[in-house]
Amino acid sequence: MKRKLTHRKPSHGSHAAVERTPAASEQELATPSTPSAPAAETSSGPAFASEPMLFEISWEVCQQVGGIYTVIRSKVPGMIERWGRRYCLIGPYNPESAASEFEEGHPTGRIAEALRALADQGIRAHYGTWLITGRPQVILIEPWSLFDRLGRVKYFLWDHHGIPTPAEDPLLNGVLAFGHGVEQFFRCLTAQNTLRRPVIAHFHEWMAGSCIPELRRDHIDVAIVFTTHATMLGRYLAMNDPWFYDHVPFVDWQKEARHFNIEAQVRIERAAAHGAHVFTTLSDITAYECQHLLGRGPDLLLPNGLNIERFTAMHEFQNLHREYKERIHRFVMAHFFPSYTFDLDRTMYFFTSGRYEYRNKGFDLTIEALARLNHRLKHARSDRTIVFFLVSKRPFRSVNPDVLSSQAILEEIRQTCNSIKEQVAENLFHSTALGQTPRFDDLVDDYWRLRLRRTMQAWKRRRLPAIVTHDLVDDTHDEVLQQLRSYGLINSPHDPVKFVYHPDFITVTSPLFGMDYDQFVRGCHLGVFPSYYEPWGYTPPECVARGVPAVTSDLAGFGTYLMQHMADYQQHGMYVVHRRYKSWDESANELTNWLYDFTQLERRDRISLRNNVESTSERFDWSNLLRHYDHAYDMVRQRTGK
Repeated sequence: MKRKLTHRKPSHGSHAAVERTPAASEQELATPSTPSAPAAETSSGPAFASEPMLFEISWEVCQQVGGIYTVIRSKVPGMIERWGRRYCLIGPYNPESAASEFEEGHPTGRIAEALRALADQGIRAHYGTWLITGRPQVILIEPWSLFDRLGRVKYFLWDHHGIPTPAEDPLLNGVLAFGHGVEQFFRCLTAQNTLRRPVIAHFHEWMAGSCIPELRRDHIDVAIVFTTHATMLGRYLAMNDPWFYDHVPFVDWQKEARHFNIEAQVRIERAAAHGAHVFTTLSDITAYECQHLLGRGPDLLLPNGLNIERFTAMHEFQNLHREYKERIHRFVMAHFFPSYTFDLDRTMYFFTSGRYEYRNKGFDLTIEALARLNHRLKHARSDRTIVFFLVSKRPFRSVNPDVLSSQAILEEIRQTCNSIKEQVAENLFHSTALGQTPRFDDLVDDYWRLRLRRTMQAWKRRRLPAIVTHDLVDDTHDEVLQQLRSYGLINSPHDPVKFVYHPDFITVTSPLFGMDYDQFVRGCHLGVFPSYYEPWGYTPPECVARGVPAVTSDLAGFGTYLMQHMADYQQHGMYVVHRRYKSWDESANELTNWLYDFTQLERRDRISLRNNVESTSERFDWSNLLRHYDHAYDMVRQRTGK
């Protein structure tokens, strides 16, 4: 089939001609704009005519799939403060996640009229509230209610924009159906004669932006901002090319997209980037990638922030660290002590976490550095023990029965000891009141002594502690386990570096930890994230927000942000591993040296460092970083005259 509209005028296609300006300088980015005061969506009159409605569209609204969920969810309170009821999110309806995150409601005003028009077309959508801080209004569209239109949607993508789509790809089909629903919603919203207020639509990633080409082609009256958090092709290339950043300028994007069987996704992403009135990304490292892989550099950078919880008293977050560290102690005791013991007061907890992208997330470099650290600590005859946790979602059958059993036995020991303590206290009190000085055996009856002895016998084991806490579906080919085995990191009692691989999210319902992920982070001493491909990287700033030192890299957006904006970042507990223009060995040595230096810190030094980290955290709060979003919305209004 020939591409019929190859020579169509630019203003009518997905690569519609829009005003292009160079990316703003940091000085421009640092100048906050003054957002309009929040106003009710139903307000009317000349005073409100220029105040736009803002719709933020993402595949991860009300469902946690990846990091964009955290981005959007965490900045909602700030958006509500700025936009009030003029702010609304749009996402796909997922019954499972909606059951816990979404509360159905009744729309009013223009949104209600648009949803009624959608219903008349047979498109099912739910209006309500996202059950998070700020409680924003949300529209969730059912993709499967549009599956009967997929043939037509795919035909127009090809006929109008030259984007071919495979017949059987469940995820792509869902994305295209959702995108068509979003397109129809904006058609209905802007077609209302009573509409006085301009509309801004902010799309996140290709999964939300598939409708942008048609919106531009048909001149739908919507000002469009598109943000790519990571290019689709870049993620695939980085996983397979150790010199990815050197090769980016020479990549044949069409050839590589076909090679990885993601041509449709890449073309949709390119069309969305070129069709947006304002195109943005997260960091300069991703901007470089966009310029070469998408053919358009971003107009602005939108760094990610967090909601930072600040404490009025400095000791409060230190108390939380101690509390959650004790919980990790209990897990470590159950996991290791049946085989051998070590001094918990001389033990430090390091961790890494994130999507399982073995190379992109720097898991390979981290394990390499840990192996070198293990050798160095043994050579130095150090009395330190490092327990390293790798937390990443992987397919598993169940929790390892031996791991569960050890946890259960430790709990039995704790309960038995508490019962003995109560009995000893009561009997000691009565004996003392009678003027007697009893022996210990007289204070505890035979039942509890026997129960404690049997529990202790069941507690001990002769095998090494497990590396993986769960029964993986395919542990033979797991890259993390393969590397650990090749380095001999098998939790030997003679190795100061121990390894715990937890292939699931850490939640309060976890039978092993019994606490949330953020509590686990607070209990650790250091987060290690030397990513090879990371457009931003939420995990290091999450550590910073909780007063925990962290390692990032100069190939992560957060790392480049630190180097550009914080000359003294190392003094504040943040370290950037240099990976760009460095060999693997140089980067591994650099990380190893820093980890070793960190292990030499005494408790007083670590407390001081955590204080420095906590004092810096406010720089990454959304209250400071939302100004970049304000700038993007000001820019799109200027370009569209809204």
